[in-house]
Amino acid sequence: MKIMNTFDKQPIWTKSFISIFLSNFFLFATFYGLLTSLPIYVVDELNRSSVDAGLIVTIFLLSAIIIRPFSGKLLQDFGKKKVLMLSLSLFTLSSFLYLWIDHYGLLLALRFFHGIWFSIATTATGAIAADLVPNKRRGEGLGYFAMSMNLAVVFGPFISLTLLQFSSFFVLFLVLALLMVIGVVFTSFSKIKELPASQRIADKKISLEDLFDKKALPIALIGSLVAFSYSSVISFISMYAKELELLEAASYFFVVFAVVMILSRPFSGRLFDTKGPNSVIYPALIFFVLGLILLSFAQTTFVFLLAGGLIGLGYGSLVPCLQTLAIQSTDLKRSGHATATFFTFFDIGIATGSYILGIIVSHLGYEVLYFYSGLFVIGIIAIYTWVQRKKGATSTPVSANL
Repeated sequence: MKIMNTFDKQPIWTKSFISIFLSNFFLFATFYGLLTSLPIYVVDELNRSSVDAGLIVTIFLLSAIIIRPFSGKLLQDFGKKKVLMLSLSLFTLSSFLYLWIDHYGLLLALRFFHGIWFSIATTATGAIAADLVPNKRRGEGLGYFAMSMNLAVVFGPFISLTLLQFSSFFVLFLVLALLMVIGVVFTSFSKIKELPASQRIADKKISLEDLFDKKALPIALIGSLVAFSYSSVISFISMYAKELELLEAASYFFVVFAVVMILSRPFSGRLFDTKGPNSVIYPALIFFVLGLILLSFAQTTFVFLLAGGLIGLGYGSLVPCLQTLAIQSTDLKRSGHATATFFTFFDIGIATGSYILGIIVSHLGYEVLYFYSGLFVIGIIAIYTWVQRKKGATSTPVSANL
């Protein structure tokens, strides 16, 4: 049939997909901008310890972890766009509140409140993106969508660390909040097909299957371990750079991270398609190990940025691979639940890592932190191998163009 012959050529970059891509980009840019700058704010402006700085990250993700399992159910019952618009609006409101918070206790409360809307909004954008791309190009489309998060990893910290060199925290918080206003505007332009209201509210009961997708759990657990290791970078890289007197280089750390990741994406996508996920995931884990260990020895700008490139090549390839595997491990109609499951455990990894590794930093220092984080990733390689062997799927290529 003609429809079937042209199905593979259905476009991914529709107006609605671009709108969701951009709204997700600004959402994560604000998230990563705050994640990078708030530890400095807590230590320098509020005169708190590195453990307290780590808790700022943990409390945000704690609320996200509590709420995210319910996100799939909320999207199903009330409609994806309605839930997304509400959560993004409240996330934006929360972003503006940082302008008036100068007490650590109030900052903790705001971070908890902020995390609620982050968890719902990010689950919604991921599920909507999966719905917007053609079914037979879902892996490719989700790979492109993941770029919104990957680019935000660079843009958010770059904006934050650059502004902090020339301006105040007040200006930084204002700029990040205004970015979210732009994100809400882009979201309003998207057109999303929703289930009829009668179908959305048909089932009021909440079961375990509404909270987690069992088939996605193994890969989600691997994702949480990767996130645990990466929390050492996103939570403490700015303070490490400051200690090394390389704070200016810290902003370019994420630029190198992104450039390497973007340049490697076409190659890793084709390799993922033709040789299977392990052909990408194992090398990515090795590069991640090398980057973290090299970071522990960094004393110059060159070594510092080289470590950023290796981490970008490793971690930047890992997350979209694992997320796609989680979504493809379950039924098509449960993409929202698989997304919620993956990011719930990913958030757990970031949250626990930020707090536990903050304790390590306070006792042993940043060099030891990054060296141990590299060794931890070596352990992830062993665990991933065991999980794949248990599934018996190591030789099955997964169709995705990440």
